Amino acid sequence: MIEIIPAIDIIEGKAVRLSQGNYEQKKVYNEDPLEVAKMFEDHGINRLHLVDLDGAKANRIINYHVLAKIASRTSLIIDFGGGLKSDSDLDIAFDNGAEMVTGGSIAVKNPEIFQRWIDKFGAEHIILGADCKNKKIAVAGWTETTNEDMIPFIETWRQQSIYKVICTDVSRDGMLTGPNIDLYREIKEADPCNYLIASGGISCIEDIEHLEEAHIQGVIIGKAIYEGKIRLKDLADIVDNSTAEIKHTLR
Repeated sequence: MIEIIPAIDIIEGKAVRLSQGNYEQKKVYNEDPLEVAKMFEDHGINRLHLVDLDGAKANRIINYHVLAKIASRTSLIIDFGGGLKSDSDLDIAFDNGAEMVTGGSIAVKNPEIFQRWIDKFGAEHIILGADCKNKKIAVAGWTETTNEDMIPFIETWRQQSIYKVICTDVSRDGMLTGPNIDLYREIKEADPCNYLIASGGISCIEDIEHLEEAHIQGVIIGKAIYEGKIRLKDLADIVDNSTAEIKHTLR
């Protein structure tokens, strides 16, 4: 079963969503992200993708206090990203309750630092952020598109023991137009063994089902939840079915 990972994006300590990464198209959904996180937890969800959008812009971790608040008051397993550029940023993230961190820009601009993180903390705690525009890697809070081709970029880091990859099609993020299934199939065909987490465009439960049919292991869901396109009860049913299937397999 596909892993369900709701997202909370943070600006000025508030839960927000952007459209296509555009900071000018910000919508605040909750003044207190902890309330949102507890709502996820109350529906049996155990994962959270937490993004420090202020940090992504400032190139340093900023909203670590939000991370600490959610980590200390829920049992959610949190992966944290946005603005992680130095060893001290990573220490702050882990010290404040992150179980995993996601690095995107750093893997492009300072690969030696990203490699050091993998060596120090282990690949199980480091996720590669491979966000793209027209199959080119996008960095700096998606404000910059590089010349790095997506699939070779992923393959390079897979050779360095990275096995979890979050891929966001920036053109679809926050637009509720459906995920780029063809893109994710292409990534899986290039490397069937990677743990691929799809992000961007999720608009309904059927989108999640289509990703699962394409053998994508995880999905990040944001705006569809906040806009009521996907009910948390329906996500809880998927999580419950996944748990039941795992238990049956282990018998």
